[in-house]
Amino acid sequence: MKIGFVSLGCCKNLVDSEQIMGMIKKNHHEIVSDPRQAQAIIINTCGFITSAKEESIQTIFEMAQYKEKNLEKLIVCGCLAQRYQKELEEEIPEIDAIIPIKDYDEFASVLEKALGCTFTESKFERVLSTQPWRAYLKISDGCSNHCTYCAIPLIRGEQVSRPIEDLVEEAKQLASYGVKELTLIAQDTTKYGLDLYGEFKLGDLVREIDKIDGIHWIRILYMYPDEIVEDVLLAMKESKKVVPYFDIPMQHANNRLLKAMNRRGTKEHAYEIIEHIKTLFDHPVLRTTMIVGFPSETDEDFDELMEFVQNVKWDRMGAFTYSKEEDTRAFDMKPEVDAQIAQNRLETLMKLQNQISYEKNQEKIGQVFEVLVEEKEGLKETYRGRSIADAPDEVDGQVIFTSTVPIELGTFVKVKIQKANAYDLYGICQEL
Repeated sequence: MKIGFVSLGCCKNLVDSEQIMGMIKKNHHEIVSDPRQAQAIIINTCGFITSAKEESIQTIFEMAQYKEKNLEKLIVCGCLAQRYQKELEEEIPEIDAIIPIKDYDEFASVLEKALGCTFTESKFERVLSTQPWRAYLKISDGCSNHCTYCAIPLIRGEQVSRPIEDLVEEAKQLASYGVKELTLIAQDTTKYGLDLYGEFKLGDLVREIDKIDGIHWIRILYMYPDEIVEDVLLAMKESKKVVPYFDIPMQHANNRLLKAMNRRGTKEHAYEIIEHIKTLFDHPVLRTTMIVGFPSETDEDFDELMEFVQNVKWDRMGAFTYSKEEDTRAFDMKPEVDAQIAQNRLETLMKLQNQISYEKNQEKIGQVFEVLVEEKEGLKETYRGRSIADAPDEVDGQVIFTSTVPIELGTFVKVKIQKANAYDLYGICQEL
């Protein structure tokens, strides 16, 4: 069959999509990018926050319109399918099959029944939808932290870690595809292994993946601040390939609010771990995310958050206004923060971070950085890439540079920085 695929949501969902597409390809079906050509379309949905749910519903209706043409079957899977299976079945009759996350072990058989053709499972086969030199490695699924604002445990369940040997085998396969940057992801990477081995095993996993030929950078995302244990830091420091990039989602700095969010640990502990990282690594990159407007957040609480951000001087920061999600413990928390006040706080916080980022980037002028080249601008000899300080998929900034000679995309070069703004660096490629 000709099968179209739409993947929505986060990079963890993207890995699921790549595995499903791998199964489709291994079973000799054709993956098509044009929905007008598709006999079947699979939509991997997101259901994390309201805007993501709305996007998923809109996409389902958009794809359903092709049933008036060539489309025979419309299949919905992913987080929205897990969270709202009954509602989707009742309200969108155009959907021919719904595969919630809890049924992913039987994905092939459900697909076979829905489409009327043969499917068998393929354990590590993936169709990479990213650029060929980079990939994500999902080391666990679900989450056991139960933050009061978050629906992930309701959707994905408790954390389930994958065995080290499976992850190493998949990483080797990705390296054989030509992947040079491997990004380890989970809802909470630092808790990796606790459910499976009874202890934190991220350090051991890093040491094993570090041995794989072909991989040049290993990046770790979503490191829960209270679980950054010494063994992980030492494994990162000893590694030849792990970049000193620390993505530490804090969410807030006021201890009362952190407790209300069910975030274990305190502002004081965060200061301690950040200082420890700075003593162990010469030039660590610190990234975080923050939530403003959480129920009961006062002006004083927000001022404390601003002070924390000013003191730490994060290299990178994403921030969001609180999103009220049904079935979470924070849903009925009072008092609610006025939406306009929350928006004003977000803008104030990001203005501060932009100034911090600008000052930090100005310090990089004159320095030389290793850059993974990912784009070429038209006919000009201008390229775009990322340094170790820049996570993929536009999470962070870029390094934009010129070169006197052509450069193959997916290679690493040295770039001397000549100017900078709050997000991006600009420079010239050194001798190749």
